[in-house]
Amino acid sequence: MATASLAGTLVPPTVLVVDDEPMVREVVAAYLERDGMQVHEAADGPRALAWLEDHRPDLVVLDVMLPGTDGLTILRQLRRDGAIPVILLTARTEEVDRILGLELGADDYIVKPFSPRELAARVRTVLRRATSAAPASATGALTFADGLRIEPASREVAVDGQIVALTPKEFDLLVVLARAPRQVFSRRQLLEQVWDSAPEYQDPATVTVHVGRLRQKLEPEPDRPRWITTAWGVGYRFEP
Repeated sequence: MATASLAGTLVPPTVLVVDDEPMVREVVAAYLERDGMQVHEAADGPRALAWLEDHRPDLVVLDVMLPGTDGLTILRQLRRDGAIPVILLTARTEEVDRILGLELGADDYIVKPFSPRELAARVRTVLRRATSAAPASATGALTFADGLRIEPASREVAVDGQIVALTPKEFDLLVVLARAPRQVFSRRQLLEQVWDSAPEYQDPATVTVHVGRLRQKLEPEPDRPRWITTAWGVGYRFEP
């Protein structure tokens, strides 16, 4: 895949791979570099944070279990500073960490041991979502009652004139729902449209977590959502 198709520019995307296992870093870097990406590596949390102080990668592949500073702490820092896409690496027994990671704003996760080819495919997918405004700019701004405004071209969301910081996946999920008012989407349909992956490779709870985060950020009363409502037993819909 050409670099331009990933980032919409001739500059290759930069990926930071953070893992304390040298073999994992080496294999992941090899697959990503084969796809034309620039890869930087960090073996622990403090080194990753030090590198991030001076650089802004296009995406971070981040192991949860790290020496020094764990991956979830780094994810919290990234979400305070901006919306750099993050793919978490977790062990099979770390279900709680996976859910917490999604709640903190991870864009995707992959379970160890994993296929390097699958990870590279997910990196490409998340980069396309994060850097390409083409799918979102097909129509103009979406404006709704109660002060919600979505600007697909600039990928900005405002409530009562105040910009709300969303992760790339949160934004894409909101746009899919908002462009089809009152249509009920199952979690599997949302996985296919927002995550660009076959449902069997994703946990439907991923959608539930992202919807919960959107409600916390957008809704005046998250426990009584005005815009993103639940169709019990089916999925979610957007109420204009």
